[in-house]
Amino acid sequence: MPYVNIRITREGATPQQKTALIKGVTDLLVTVLNKSPNTTFVVIDEVATEDWGIAGMPVHEFRNPTQK
Repeated sequence: MPYVNIRITREGATPQQKTALIKGVTDLLVTVLNKSPNTTFVVIDEVATEDWGIAGMPVHEFRNPTQK
């Protein structure tokens, strides 16, 4: 019973994009590990950019180093 947790920044991923992620991950587990799609769980968590850090700084500063 695989459980996959995907975390992305909250920046407007559409329902269609999330559906594609869920299907793609499920299909990958079916293909690679022969897991049943009926018992494969995929959860998408969206995190605000101010709560996501890269290289010791919030993601918005990492992306725009001149805006400190």
